[in-house]
Amino acid sequence: MTIFGAIEAGGTKFVCAVGSARAGSLCTTTIPTRDPESTFADVANFFRDAEGLGDLAGIGIASFGPVVLDPRSQDFGRILATPKPAWEGTDMIARVRAFSGVPLGLDTDVNAAALAEAWVAGGGVRQLAYVTVGTGIGVGLVCDGKTVHGIGHPEAGHILVRRHPAHADFGGICPFHGDCLEGLASGPAVAASWGISPSQFPAEHPFWEVEADYLAQLCMSLFLTVAPERIVLGGGVMKLERLLPMIQLRTLELLGNYVAGACDIETMKQRIVAPACTEPSGLTGAYLLAESGQA
Repeated sequence: MTIFGAIEAGGTKFVCAVGSARAGSLCTTTIPTRDPESTFADVANFFRDAEGLGDLAGIGIASFGPVVLDPRSQDFGRILATPKPAWEGTDMIARVRAFSGVPLGLDTDVNAAALAEAWVAGGGVRQLAYVTVGTGIGVGLVCDGKTVHGIGHPEAGHILVRRHPAHADFGGICPFHGDCLEGLASGPAVAASWGISPSQFPAEHPFWEVEADYLAQLCMSLFLTVAPERIVLGGGVMKLERLLPMIQLRTLELLGNYVAGACDIETMKQRIVAPACTEPSGLTGAYLLAESGQA
């Protein structure tokens, strides 16, 4: 069996694995994200310890962003402006090259997750958006089996949204935009706004309506701009299962029967869904990136 390495590089943790998208992981580890030197030292140790499983055909890197994805750029693989301490300017390709000479594939963690979800869906979904709501809010896009790049990569987590009345006094936490979507609705923003973690909210707390409204505004914007056939909502905050049906219903209300393919709640339940991958979507996507390694 051909095996690959996968690195899902997130702002809170790195998940590393050896295996393949089709067969799954043979071994995995989770590494806390610290400074680049310490974090990648642990990544290198994992892959060295896994050498007994066989030679890798490639490694896929599904990285937090923003990151340079144009292979023609001299900065290909470098992390751009980020609030994550010490990571701006980090060369993700060079860091992996330091311990492995196999072909590498690189994309954002959310683009990789979108790639995986489209792959699991088969040929029935041509246009898919993946949204992660956790440490930050990220959006990945796949069109006809390929992730979307342009002057950079999608950063729809930083769109401006209409402020919910129950949130009027919260300024937002994004260091670049203040009250953009990520600044209002990411996990850290939720904790900063309400003073408790999302898992502790009682059913009557205004958080539920506020969070569902913000994420529904994102879904509305995606339907109206890139016309995805499916929006997959993942990440730590979305593990609060009560949120998904609230977002589906609120998106339907916001669209106001304007989008023909999303005009009733039963259809919306097929359009806005939870992840379908058996393993974390970003990790499965990293395997797929490894198979198409371009670096």
